[in-house]
Formats: sequence, C-alpha cells, structure tokens
Amino acid sequence: MNHSSEHEAIPANANVLAQSRVFHLDQMPVRKMANGGRSWDVVRGVLATGEVIAIHESEQPAGLAPNPAHTIEHTEFITIIEGTLEFTYDGKAERVGPGGVLYVAPGTMHQVKNIGDGPARYVVVAIGGDVKR
Repeated sequence: MNHSSEHEAIPANANVLAQSRVFHLDQMPVRKMANGGRSWDVVRGVLATGEVIAIHESEQPAGLAPNPAHTIEHTEFITIIEGTLEFTYDGKAERVGPGGVLYVAPGTMHQVKNIGDGPARYVVVAIGGDVKR
C-alpha cells in the first residue's frame, strides 16, 4: 500500500503546524460545556506530515453528569492529568487516574466521567478522520 497517496493535499488556507512552539493555557480560548466543565482549545491544524490534528484540554467538575456518550470517526489519545475518570467503551468500564492514557479507536461509542472527589483534567489529542482543521 502506498501511504503517501492516502494523504489528501493540504489546502493553502490550512493551519499547517510546521514550526515548533509553545502553547500557553492562559492564551487559549475556553469553552463552557453543558455539564459545567471547561475546555481549552490548544490547536487545530495539519501536521507537516499531512495528518489533521486537534488538541484540547478539558476539566470536569466532581459530581456532575458527564458529557453524553458519543461516537467519533477519528483516533483519540486522552491523557489524564488530575483526578479519576471512568472510561466507558465497547460495553466495558475502566477507571484511570493521573498519567493514564486512553485510546479511542474510530467508530467507538465512548464516554468519560469524573468519578473522583475533585476536578478531573485531561488532554485529548484527536488525529485524522473527521477532525476539523
């Protein structure tokens, strides 16, 4: 299989991430989620190697309902920074704490829920598929 032909051409107006840099949390736009959580958009764009990527950091308060379970058509890696999450996927539920990493394959119905006493913070790296630039 020729992998170079699998990548679509990078549009001229795409946010191409070709230079190293630092992203500061206090300079990121923050979104309020329906469940009272917050999310900071780190970056959306296209890597110099052609993959579409979106990264955000989220915080779920303790004791509130999680965001609804949903299916994605891209790949996600979720790294837990603080707190304890319950990761529900494929009929399973697993607990994960700080330093743990979740892998969400395309097409997976999934949900993360804060099951700890304090806030849960995590970083989501979404790659390819239906990720918007």
